[in-house]
Amino acid sequence: MAEPLKNRYGLEVAEVLAQQITAVWPDFDSRAFMKQVSVGYEGLDLMARGQQIADVLQQYLPADYGEAIAILMQSVGAPLQDARSFSMSAFYYLPHTCFVASYGLQHFDESMAAQYQLTRRFTAEFSIRTFLQQRPAETLACLRRWCADPDYHVRRLVSEGTRPRLPWARRLPEFQRDPTPVLALLEELKDDSELYVRRSVANNLNDIGKDHPELLVDVCRRWMVDASAERRWVVRHALRSAVKRCDVAALAVLGFDSEQTVRVEQTGVQPGVVPMGGDVELQATLTLPKSAREPLRLMVDFRVHYVKASGRTSAKVFKLKQLTLVPGQIVTLSKKLSLTDKSTRRHYPGVHGIELLVNGKAWPLGEFELHLT
Repeated sequence: MAEPLKNRYGLEVAEVLAQQITAVWPDFDSRAFMKQVSVGYEGLDLMARGQQIADVLQQYLPADYGEAIAILMQSVGAPLQDARSFSMSAFYYLPHTCFVASYGLQHFDESMAAQYQLTRRFTAEFSIRTFLQQRPAETLACLRRWCADPDYHVRRLVSEGTRPRLPWARRLPEFQRDPTPVLALLEELKDDSELYVRRSVANNLNDIGKDHPELLVDVCRRWMVDASAERRWVVRHALRSAVKRCDVAALAVLGFDSEQTVRVEQTGVQPGVVPMGGDVELQATLTLPKSAREPLRLMVDFRVHYVKASGRTSAKVFKLKQLTLVPGQIVTLSKKLSLTDKSTRRHYPGVHGIELLVNGKAWPLGEFELHLT
């Protein structure tokens, strides 16, 4: 099992921060600061550790936020150069962003200037969300300007910070309900020169699609018109969750037509009864009739309806194959499915149904009964 990230974010982070602050503001009481930060620190997770350091900073920096943030920003190091993703060392700046989010809301200009500098060293994607929720109009106006910033870390903040479902962060329910302001920003960034930014655009659009699947398809369909190879990549990445759930409209955007007829025959699941830890073999034959107008691209997946501990079933989709059939072509596909328990899935006895998914359309393959022995 991987070591928890919090174990790599010990009290030495606060010690270095105290040293850096003392170097620019000698009145900082680093000993008292460290004593208070250490209280209960070991029991906190990563993000809570950053917040605790920020909360204690607020007690030992000047009471005036303008003075405090000026000292804090004077203590920071140089911006990142070529790194497209931050490492654990960059999490050194997590308390800085927590400080801005917790205490800077009433000091908009100073806080946005601080986040501009912090995102060039770490990321302000977590702290900017407080401002998007509490001061949306001003923050969105600032982000629109940052769409054209020469620093790609700043441009990425625009798309990453507005993700409605950003991991490790609070959701943005207003943007989940109406993502229109976010889409306006993504339009500005969809052809960004940096893959780092374009990937963030795709991730944001993927988030939007979880609440608005039809809107996701509409945007991607429009973006595919006269699209460059780079933008086509953005669309594919944005549609990945929709493709995984076999959304027919999303698959059509990527050229997997569900309207043409493909025959699915000679289907089977063998054996029909299998012990825990065994395997089953899935098989199906696909035929594109000779009367078809043109070759047909196929995205072929299969869906297993796993029995859960409660006796109910839960569906899981697995990728199988992408291929192109020409009129009259016949292809036989097979796949072995393991029923051995894993850390991510436990198996329970009962009847499991399996379907083949061809460009999003479901075809029954059969079923098997799983026994304990």
